[in-house]
Formats: sequence, structure tokens, C-alpha cells
Amino acid sequence: MKDIKYAKVLCPNCNKETKKDIELRNGFKLTYFECPICSERYYDSADLRAFEEFKKLRERHFNVKLRMVGNSFSVTIPREIIDFEEKFACMEKEMDNMMRLSLEEPGKLGLYFKKLLGE
Repeated sequence: MKDIKYAKVLCPNCNKETKKDIELRNGFKLTYFECPICSERYYDSADLRAFEEFKKLRERHFNVKLRMVGNSFSVTIPREIIDFEEKFACMEKEMDNMMRLSLEEPGKLGLYFKKLLGE
């Protein structure tokens, strides 16, 4: 089955072929088609659904447990977050290589599931 992202899309207003592009919104890639005449944008519905799911997940606050494991501490990550990351992010195959933890400021830790740009 072919994906709409590979098809030529005509603007319903101008009947001209649109140009495919990608917009980054909150670190999320949204594919859209833009008309060169009227500048109207038409977003891919699958990308919009994934972005809406991301926004809902981002608004939630999770209570997690901190446990002592040897000389280190471990934090439980809610299943919803892991499922979302596995479904929509191109993660590394091995768990050891896919996460990065940093102390961002006093009282705030950052846990990154994929490599940041420039690394």
C-alpha cells in the first residue's frame, strides 16, 4: 500500500500542485503540503493524530518511584511514555544506547530517549 506522503496533492482552491515540506513543532515532525499560490497548508492526518497524542501525554504528570539499585538509583518510567516513544520515535535497538540523563538545574533531571542534534 502506498502512503499519501508520496503522492502529488493538488490545492482544492487553486488546483495547483502543492509542495511537500516538514514543520518542527515542539520537536515533533509534521508533514504538510503547501500551495505555492495561496500558501494554504494541508497537514498529514496521521502526523496530526500522533502530535495530539503527544500533547495529551505531555500534559499529564506521573508519580514515579525512585529505588536504590546497588550504588545507583533507578526511576520507573510509565508504560504510556515508553509505548509512545517506541511507536513514534526511531529509537536505537539496544536499551543501553538510547537514553541520556543530565542534571539540568537543581531539582531537575532531563532524560532523553534519543540523541540530540549535533552529537
